[in-house]
Amino acid sequence: MLWIRSADTGDRDGIAAMIGARTAWMSERGLRFFEGAADTIARQAGDPEFLVWVLVQDGGVLGCTTVFDESPEWAFTETERAEPALFLASTWTMPSEGRRLGFVIARWALDHAARSGRTSVRRGAFEQGLMRYYCQVQGWTLLRELERRGRTAYIMARPAELQPDLAVAVPTGR
Repeated sequence: MLWIRSADTGDRDGIAAMIGARTAWMSERGLRFFEGAADTIARQAGDPEFLVWVLVQDGGVLGCTTVFDESPEWAFTETERAEPALFLASTWTMPSEGRRLGFVIARWALDHAARSGRTSVRRGAFEQGLMRYYCQVQGWTLLRELERRGRTAYIMARPAELQPDLAVAVPTGR
């Protein structure tokens, strides 16, 4: 069974190892990634400023995402930011053929948002191929493209909705 829960400091090594495996996979394929991502995201686990969630199975970290209650000013209008939404940042998964762990995390976020009274889930990507995957395979809608720190940012959203067949458990009390 897959579980998703808020990360704590005890997850830092697992997060770093999982992101390390993903960045090695990306490097082998010539894909760009943020150098130092493993250490940066791992340090956020258990930090109250960041709400990092981990996807785990049998005690091992298979993925993580950072969930914010507020959408970034640089990507969304004031009107959009006034709407109750979640913003996913820094989603990472262990490379795995056919498991679609990122899609599992995205579906959990849609369900989590709906259960907590949000109307949508938002995310961004800096790689056009990743944006295409999110939109064409996972069903996200591209809202806009904009420049951010010299790179094109692709800003996307999906309506929050319950996922009754979601194969992820959330421990009670979290």
